[in-house]
Amino acid sequence: MTDNSTATGRNGQAGGNESALQGRTGAGAPAETRGRTTIADSVVAKIAGMAAREVPGIHKLGGGMARALGAVRERVPGTGGGVTQGVKVEVGERQTAVDLDVVVEYGVSIVDIAADVRTNVITAVERMTGLQVVEVNIAVDDVHLPDEEEESDDQEGRVR
Repeated sequence: MTDNSTATGRNGQAGGNESALQGRTGAGAPAETRGRTTIADSVVAKIAGMAAREVPGIHKLGGGMARALGAVRERVPGTGGGVTQGVKVEVGERQTAVDLDVVVEYGVSIVDIAADVRTNVITAVERMTGLQVVEVNIAVDDVHLPDEEEESDDQEGRVR
């Protein structure tokens, strides 16, 4: 009983999409191993999304439809900016897998960006959750061109 054991949150617990880490119990056990820590899928998705956005050359996360829905969601008060937009995760007992949809800046090496994103996501998720990241799949959905203007809320119409 010296190892930390892991149990999934999918077996009869509310929430269903979470990972639970459980350690030794008892008076002689170290404090960090007493009890159970549950990590929801949404937590892993937020960590992965933030880590991917930190990489220079990533313009946005999300495919075309996800970005369109995200733009609508951003306009609704209280819904936030959608950190998990373009991020899907599967969380198991001890491992997790991450799928990312990204838009890269024009002129950057997609191969280098993908490697940097994988490294950053794996490091952040493993450091913060203790889960082993088995794969980070990256789908490059678009390239942001320098002359493309972002849609803004204050666009003027043709007629005044």
